[in-house]
Amino acid sequence: MELAMKLIMLVAAVLNFALQAWYFTHMLQLNSYRTERYKKWCVDNEKKLVNIPRMLPFLCVLLLYLNGRTPAAFMYAGGAVILLLTAILNWPKKAKKPLVVTARVKRLFVTQGLLLAVFGVAYWFWGVRGFALLGIINIIVWLFTGVANVINTPIEKKIADGFVADARKRLAERSDLTVVGVTGSYGKTSVKMFLHALLSAKYNVLATPGSYNTTMGVVRTVREMLRPSHQIFIAEMGAKQAGDIKEICDLVHPAYGILTSIGEQHLETFGSIDNIIATKFELADAIPADGAAFLNVDNAYIRSHPVRVPSVSYGGPDSGADYRYSDITVDTHGCQFTLTAPDGESCRYATKLLGAHNVQNLAGCMALAHTLGISLKEMVYPVRLLKPVEHRLQLLPNGYIDDAYNSNPAGFRSALDTLAGFDAQRVLVTPGMVELGERQAALNRELGEYAATRCDWAVLVGIRQAPPLKEGLLAGGFPEERIFVAATLQEGLQFVNGLPAEGQRIVLLENDLPDNF
Repeated sequence: MELAMKLIMLVAAVLNFALQAWYFTHMLQLNSYRTERYKKWCVDNEKKLVNIPRMLPFLCVLLLYLNGRTPAAFMYAGGAVILLLTAILNWPKKAKKPLVVTARVKRLFVTQGLLLAVFGVAYWFWGVRGFALLGIINIIVWLFTGVANVINTPIEKKIADGFVADARKRLAERSDLTVVGVTGSYGKTSVKMFLHALLSAKYNVLATPGSYNTTMGVVRTVREMLRPSHQIFIAEMGAKQAGDIKEICDLVHPAYGILTSIGEQHLETFGSIDNIIATKFELADAIPADGAAFLNVDNAYIRSHPVRVPSVSYGGPDSGADYRYSDITVDTHGCQFTLTAPDGESCRYATKLLGAHNVQNLAGCMALAHTLGISLKEMVYPVRLLKPVEHRLQLLPNGYIDDAYNSNPAGFRSALDTLAGFDAQRVLVTPGMVELGERQAALNRELGEYAATRCDWAVLVGIRQAPPLKEGLLAGGFPEERIFVAATLQEGLQFVNGLPAEGQRIVLLENDLPDNF
């Protein structure tokens, strides 16, 4: 009986450990497997580590007081119940961006499993002390995940270096391949997808899929998807610290590059706007003399930064840019606009895309496509067929505008301007913006004030983010009785559904907090 209960407690411990390891490995992945970022996440999210559901295994330690007073089998049974209850309470919830079980993640699970096995053996042979040990290690699973990552780092680096070398060799063999880099604080994925659609009218194009915008994401694309028939390769280039863009450029050697925007995004990791500017311009610095950097001169940071390589500018009607978009009109079907080329030729376009910033992004893509030999008229049909990128100012049939992908100040303002353009009951649903460092509260306050004249109802999601947004709304003269603070998105949407009918309703879903917030 005692042996059976002892085994059952061990099984319960393994189950609980595995479920929590899944969650914390997910958080590690969202922090790019970087130990320092994961450590910061643990510090910033102490309540996710130290709470009643995760601390329940401490009761196993308290059960030691029953040692000698009750049969050992009952103690092991009690421990098993505690650990099974802990597993149930910590069952991973459905994630917005689920854990991707890559080979690296599997290796992390193996290392964590081996670490657990060491303590499992100790539990089995240490008697009473092992009983307490099993409880304690199920409290600190987050630490095991971090330690496993540190242990695996040398071998992961060696594996990654091998993959990079292989991708570099494959690219070196393709002297006929034209590489286009796309970077910016925001708009990268949209620009990549728009550009892919436009260039595909004439060329065989490969683009990094989804949000593959790290060095290893580019490497994986090259190794798994690049074919001899591809003529153009579009590489989205993301960055969270200086040198990230240069690392990708040194690998793919772009002939052309689009710099979509620069703003106060990822300030927590960059530290300052100057660091962001320098990092984004690593793409422009990598462009050869026979290539060109396409620069969004509507953006003040880009406009004022000198470049030492051939460049082509794009921007609004008064920007003085080489390629200028103008005469934007918006309705429930999308946008119409005119694009004028450097030689004065212009053409009118209709697109399903919403928002001035999408027209701006599209102008940069069209400028590059035109430079590569696709005429303005040839782009009319592809532009009409373009679909919004999922969760990026996507107008849904139910009257919701889904702009839930990570928000930024410029995109937030543009989305609000789009909302304001509808003759309807305009509802803003947002948790605000994150990853903005010390400027986060101030920027959310500014956006709240900007929103005051662009919506009729404001639903603020999340206790942490709501206060500065609410302060801004009130400062902008927004009526307090039309502000609702919801603990969760579901609660916020329930409130929206209960609003009084005031004709057509348009609801802007602006940003959605990522899983690690």
